[in-house]
Amino acid sequence: MKRKKREILAALAGQPNSGKSTIFNLLTGARQHVANYPGVTVEKKIGAFTSNGDKVVIVDLPGTYSLTSYTQEERIARDFLLLEKPEVVIDVVDASNLERSLYLAFQLIEMGLPLVLNLNMVDVAGRRGMEIDMNELSRALNVPVVGTIGNKGRGKAELRQAVHATYNRHDVAPFRLDYGEALESVLTCLEEKLSGYMHLMEHCSARWLAVKLMEGDSEARRLVRQHYGEDADLLQEVDRKREEFPSKNKKSPQKIIAWIRHKTAERILEQCVRKTGTGTGTGTLTDRVDKIVCSRIFGPVILVVTLFVLYELS
Repeated sequence: MKRKKREILAALAGQPNSGKSTIFNLLTGARQHVANYPGVTVEKKIGAFTSNGDKVVIVDLPGTYSLTSYTQEERIARDFLLLEKPEVVIDVVDASNLERSLYLAFQLIEMGLPLVLNLNMVDVAGRRGMEIDMNELSRALNVPVVGTIGNKGRGKAELRQAVHATYNRHDVAPFRLDYGEALESVLTCLEEKLSGYMHLMEHCSARWLAVKLMEGDSEARRLVRQHYGEDADLLQEVDRKREEFPSKNKKSPQKIIAWIRHKTAERILEQCVRKTGTGTGTGTLTDRVDKIVCSRIFGPVILVVTLFVLYELS
């Protein structure tokens, strides 16, 4: 009996300058179109490809450094992930800036969405003398990791296959950040309470929402109110725990969360990245310009010339 063709919804996430648009074009080719996200002028790019007989529809989310609610791009990306519930998320990261890129990956994992980590621009990482053990990184995060060189078309088949395989993965234990005993006890308490909110849990994971509430995220609070009114008991408890936490632990919850994410990224990189010492030092055009401008010899000269030009133009 012929298997019924399925349609898989995938979201393409990533920080600005990670090569996300290049990966979108690589995966979808000419099978794409552009619309707008509802109520805003931000472009919504949609494309598709076929894998193992199934159609994979990819929505290219706005580039964002995190999933807070400070910018329009962050809100659009987060609302899509929460409301549309894509079956796979492809997180495109700049392989040469892996530590910074893991900050977004941690948040996507906490949302409970099946994730594929795409290390793009691995050639740039190599030129900088970075040797990344992708198998070890995959084990550390418990997600598939695929390397690509998007602007040269390399890694397309492997990335497509990883998306399809991730869709078919079941009962995979998610990677979990440990925020320390003091904060974990608070998060566990909130997770237990939130787990009883069945309608709310259809949109997000209890873990993710508990972390966001302790960060003081206004959109997370709005999400609770949207489903359960003001719900004085829960939100008042969150406010009380946030107020008490710094006096007992010397730091605010949001500072501890940011610090733990940073230290966890450092620890993972120590396991998975080796500096070979054979980098050419060329890097990207931006790297080369920065090297010249900031050099001890040319930096002062460029500064003097710039000041002279500004003086003459004034």
